[in-house]
Amino acid sequence: MRECECVNAIKLTGLRKSFGTVEAVAGVDLEIADGEFFSMLGPSGSGKTTVLRMIAGFELPTAGTVELGGRDVTRLAPFERDVNTVFQDYALFPHLSVQENVEYGLKVRKVPRKERRERAEQALASVRLTDFGSRRPAAMSGGQRQRVALARALVNRPKVLLLDEPLGALDLKLREQMQVELKAIQREVGITFVFVTHDQDEALTMSDRVAVFDGGKIVQVGSPEEVYERPASAFVAGFVGTSNVFTGEVAKALFDRAGTLSVRPEKITFDGDAGAPGVVAEVIYAGAVTRYVVDLEAGARVVVVEQNRHGSPGTGLRGQRVRLSWHDEHVIEIPERKEPSDGA
Repeated sequence: MRECECVNAIKLTGLRKSFGTVEAVAGVDLEIADGEFFSMLGPSGSGKTTVLRMIAGFELPTAGTVELGGRDVTRLAPFERDVNTVFQDYALFPHLSVQENVEYGLKVRKVPRKERRERAEQALASVRLTDFGSRRPAAMSGGQRQRVALARALVNRPKVLLLDEPLGALDLKLREQMQVELKAIQREVGITFVFVTHDQDEALTMSDRVAVFDGGKIVQVGSPEEVYERPASAFVAGFVGTSNVFTGEVAKALFDRAGTLSVRPEKITFDGDAGAPGVVAEVIYAGAVTRYVVDLEAGARVVVVEQNRHGSPGTGLRGQRVRLSWHDEHVIEIPERKEPSDGA
């Protein structure tokens, strides 16, 4: 039986981008599988959007190559690449109907009227806007306009859809709804989605895999569970969710071993009889959960998160002496960061 010789949807090799003396992307090697929902996650200035723009063709690399479906497209113009991009600013034409907005790209390509109408209707159906074709964008909600922009990108049937923080302008509840809808749409249409975000909840919710960026480099790639439960560095542990990181004498006192160690806040519990002693410095009610800030006698300040299963706990614990405990399997050993060589 022959092994499958599968071609990646995207392959980046030695990708670098400099703006004057600033190196925005400092050597990225990455392979994204066909049909994968892949997220690029990182803070502002980490290089993720620049990488997306180089995949799209809006920026040319200073060095390295971009391959789409096994084809080197590094020096090709955006319209010569089988990709479409959805931006945070949807850029819909206000004087055109939803149907006309979705058809516009096909019209420019001189697709016959009957075919472009049918394809636009199919694209609107895929984003659950079948009955909205005659509306103008101004008469729609932010979430609906976002889906129109998505339909306009999908109607061209690209191999890869690039999404540059498309949910950033939406309010929290709508953003959470659209996270679920985007993942469902991606499964239905079956094409590769590359999603750029600085919101770790978005990346964890939607992605098959996540690449975490810092300083123009990828510092970890893995499934959401791998990145959250087994962070490769202190930066990843702190950026992807909240983490309590312990080093030096504090780590030795709490865990009886050296190194950089971490425990997620939701893995820590209050224990009346045993555990590390400390004083509750702050109690923060956040609806579904309450966050406690505890100053340990060992010299560390930690965050503990508990679900509010029995209503609000109030602020009664503030100033109280407590003991905290955790299971050994929830202690994460964070590898020491190694500086890459010049060729990395």
